[in-house]
Amino acid sequence: MKALVTLGCVRAPSLCGSGQALRVTVLFTVYRLLFTLFLVGCDPTLPPLRGQMEIGRDPYAVFVGGSGPNSDLYAIRPEGGQPIRITFTNVAELRPALSPDGGGLAFLRGASLRDSTPTTIWVMNLLSGSERELVLPKAAGRPLQLGWEPGGTSLVVATETGLYRVAAPPETAEPRPIDPGERTRAESTLAVLLGDPVFARVVPCENAVDLCVRSDSGPAVLARGARDPVRWGADSVAYFVGDNLQIRPLGAGRPRRLVWSNAPKQPREVTFFSGRGEK
Repeated sequence: MKALVTLGCVRAPSLCGSGQALRVTVLFTVYRLLFTLFLVGCDPTLPPLRGQMEIGRDPYAVFVGGSGPNSDLYAIRPEGGQPIRITFTNVAELRPALSPDGGGLAFLRGASLRDSTPTTIWVMNLLSGSERELVLPKAAGRPLQLGWEPGGTSLVVATETGLYRVAAPPETAEPRPIDPGERTRAESTLAVLLGDPVFARVVPCENAVDLCVRSDSGPAVLARGARDPVRWGADSVAYFVGDNLQIRPLGAGRPRRLVWSNAPKQPREVTFFSGRGEK
């Protein structure tokens, strides 16, 4: 703005007298104030779900919508409705993971407008809307998957070279490779485990296009042509069949389809917070 005022005086010296200079100064001050108010009104750190859900209490799911580098994150209530867009960037955002208390959202983000492959790790505070990047050492390679550890103070990150433990905000990330003795426990944060206590996990079937439940008694088919499973509260599991999100109880009962309106293209990769007081 100062540069524009200076250029104006260079082009029209007659306007640089004391009276005109005062007017220019006043106009500049007013414009700057209006511009500041505009920025405050469009503050990107405002809570993305403000007025829609009570963070940490209400149950909600977050999923990926859109294709390629235009993938964004959306939230949806467990009863359905219209998805709420959380991110508005021009780079791909994938692999969301809600923290155990529902207040943090970890995800992977592409590094450029043309790159649909995620290369960076971010955590969004859903209470404030603020984001922080968690930087891995170069030797770790590209991040592939995220999972929160039970206490919600750290994440397990699967990369091209192995598993890393990374502290969650507000702590300093300090990524460290996970020791072989802790690997089984760490991998459980990346798995879809069923029951409390756990009696099985959801895995791809041998043909890779179906989902199976693997327990002590062996694998059994969960759903045909299904993908992206997620534990849906204490007594259900959800997965995508085509563009439909289906929720199936672990006990008796038939799957139900989540009914939503104005959904983005190619919905996938869902994570779920079951609400306060549930596991």
